[in-house]
Amino acid sequence: MSLAERHIPDRLTNPLQRALKSWEALLLVVAVTVFIINSLSSPYFLDAWNLSDATFNFTEKAMIAFAMALLIISGEIDLSVASIIALASTAMGAAVQFGAGTTEIVLIGLLVGLICGAFNGGLVTVLGLPSIVVTIGTMSLFRGISYIVLGDQAYGGYPRSFAFFGQGYVWWVISFEIVLFFVLAAAFWVLLHKTNFGRSVYAIGNNPTAALFSGIRVQRVKFILFMLTGLMAGVAAVCLTSRLGSTRPSIAVGWELEVVTMVVLGGINILGGSGSIPGVVIAAFVMGMVTFGFGLLNVPGIVMSIFIGLLLIGVIALPRLWSMFIARRG
Repeated sequence: MSLAERHIPDRLTNPLQRALKSWEALLLVVAVTVFIINSLSSPYFLDAWNLSDATFNFTEKAMIAFAMALLIISGEIDLSVASIIALASTAMGAAVQFGAGTTEIVLIGLLVGLICGAFNGGLVTVLGLPSIVVTIGTMSLFRGISYIVLGDQAYGGYPRSFAFFGQGYVWWVISFEIVLFFVLAAAFWVLLHKTNFGRSVYAIGNNPTAALFSGIRVQRVKFILFMLTGLMAGVAAVCLTSRLGSTRPSIAVGWELEVVTMVVLGGINILGGSGSIPGVVIAAFVMGMVTFGFGLLNVPGIVMSIFIGLLLIGVIALPRLWSMFIARRG
């Protein structure tokens, strides 16, 4: 039999069909559906400025989600990201009280995020502790420090130029945050899908022992991923603090649940080894539009919390339920 006569599976010969059957394609359909429902539910949804405001519901969380996606693909998780935001914001606010300028404030926020990520990474990779236990502990530790420093007070008085990061617009209704969101999405897409580092992340998530014997420095890669996640939490802290114009220890409470939900909804396997950045991007838009739509309809915040919790459980359970259904049919 000649090579031309051999049967080649569709998964190798028809990338378009493979793309149409992907999780990302399904998410895109969901996103369009949510957009249409919101358009019909409220006459204010299609206003250009309202749509621009809607992006603030997800951009800061998505910045963290990009790094969290790589971390979860590698088989680890960081539940302290919201508390890192609180600690970084507190450090920035304290710096303002000593007369720090915009450049110093931003650098402090990023540095605190990086240090917190390195602390988490060290406990996991050097001491060999489970990441979920470590980051539950540091979740309380980092936010606890913020409460000790601030109590029931708040830091304010940020420089006027600092407001640009969370409130500024690059052109018309295009905010600085949405531009940063797309820049980071492109950067993480290249990092995960087009570099040896990204291939190492997938290999570690699928089989860390095999990855180690193939020459991949597993612990170093994981340490870098924790630092990267902390850094992205620092970036989110800069944007969120800038947008709010003040710092309180309760800032970003509950964000860790939304970030993880965004990642899992984007098709990242919670057990590691698979997933893509485009899926996380689409999931961010879906969650942002749902949140904004609920807001326009004056739905209470507790309902949104219930929705996020059910969404997380559903997305994790759906593949298992589908496999059980297929097995019973077979």
